[in-house]
Amino acid sequence: MDEKMLLKLQNGSDIRGVAMEGVEGEDVTLTHDVANVIGAAFVNFLAEKIGKPANKLKIAVGHDSRLSAESLKEAAIQGAMNLGARVFDCGLSSTPAMFMSIVFEDTQMDGAIMITASHLPYNRNGLKFFTAEGGLEKADIKAILKGAAKLEPAEYDISDVETLELIDLYSEYLCEKIRVGANLEENYMQPLSGMKIVVDAGNGAGGFFADKVLKPLGADTTGSKYLDPDGRFPNHVPNPENKEAMASIKKIVNDSNADLGLIFDTDVDRMGAVLPDGKTISRNALIAMMASILAPDYPGSTIVTDSVTSDELTEFLEGSLHLKHHRFKRGYKNVINECIRLNEEGIVSPLAIETSGHGALQENYYLDDGAYLAVKLIIAAAKAKREDKTLASLIEELGYPAEAREYRLYIRGLEDYKTYGRGVLEEFKELAEARGIQVASPSYEGVRLVFPNEGWILLRLSLHDPNMPMNIEGKHAGDCDKLTNIAKELVSGFVHLDDSVMY
Repeated sequence: MDEKMLLKLQNGSDIRGVAMEGVEGEDVTLTHDVANVIGAAFVNFLAEKIGKPANKLKIAVGHDSRLSAESLKEAAIQGAMNLGARVFDCGLSSTPAMFMSIVFEDTQMDGAIMITASHLPYNRNGLKFFTAEGGLEKADIKAILKGAAKLEPAEYDISDVETLELIDLYSEYLCEKIRVGANLEENYMQPLSGMKIVVDAGNGAGGFFADKVLKPLGADTTGSKYLDPDGRFPNHVPNPENKEAMASIKKIVNDSNADLGLIFDTDVDRMGAVLPDGKTISRNALIAMMASILAPDYPGSTIVTDSVTSDELTEFLEGSLHLKHHRFKRGYKNVINECIRLNEEGIVSPLAIETSGHGALQENYYLDDGAYLAVKLIIAAAKAKREDKTLASLIEELGYPAEAREYRLYIRGLEDYKTYGRGVLEEFKELAEARGIQVASPSYEGVRLVFPNEGWILLRLSLHDPNMPMNIEGKHAGDCDKLTNIAKELVSGFVHLDDSVMY
């Protein structure tokens, strides 16, 4: 295998590539043979990491609803079994469930592989990996790909591979969390009786939540849609950040007069929600809601978020909930690792969460798990109903910016775009300071310009692509125009930075 080609499949702490033909100009890069050697390379990586011989390892492999999932799963299993590992085929699963296969006493895997590419188009796919420490880091992925380049694809008869109904174990785990959390003595086994909760799984892997979690707990799920797995994603992209997807769950809630609507991404590591009045619980509102639920148990604690959160969220977290807001870098692994670091230093941090919907709780192994966020939301909804309150009351003091924009400024004609981008940030900061503009400090990602009466501008370097996202939020109507004009002036002199999207 060509090492350079394999390394191009790295996407942060995941592996992603084109797994199917069908999109013009996109050649297949994640083939059966590539998945085969990656599966084998993970066995070698895991054996070295935990000090076990390959033939003593137990590895779980699962997948989401993508059309290429079965083929890639079989390839990864072949590669792993060829090196002697004991492999369990978990079939259709969710990314968080695959990690929990390591945790559950009944399974106790040494490692897990999830075949998924989250919300990307149908022709894409990828692999995520877990050890007992959680998801792998960027350096680990690079090591696996380098190891894969030294291996040859190997056929292996997997007709007798062991199977594991992991999603059933995981669902019962979630059910028990809700039973304990709701603490309903008169109906412990079905604490959601009398509640109507609908799910939009977008034909991803999240349909189980309606049938295996909500229904057994007594909830009425009538009206739920797109629960059946279909890798063509014929109805909408399974992505809580997608406008069509959120419009879909809002309509479902409205049409069925539901108490709560839940929407998941393809592999169920992200979630969004809709309240009975149509209010969307996503981005800043999702962060605020989860923090409000956790605040009584973690008074004065620190909430870690990504860098693009609003000032109004900070005001809510610190002013209304009396928590601390630690605005860190984008990237779910970045916020999770920062949350872990803070707790190890003795700074209590119960939640790491991105505006994308990735949210990880300290109490849940720092696992970004959309279904677990839904569990916390459902428990809060059950308690609110019992006390004749609403979920909306938890965030009624949260404010919202009047306007928001995002521009992606492409870095043209440079192979080493990251060095150039870092230089742009340094000069952007200097230009702003020279004009007397307030620069936020500390800033863990990019340069954030603060305009106390108008809003803010954040310029940062993309994690994976040759562009520089610029986020702007305005406190009042018309403020984004004012701030955009200032931003245009500040970036106008950078030859390789394409700012045409701002005009």
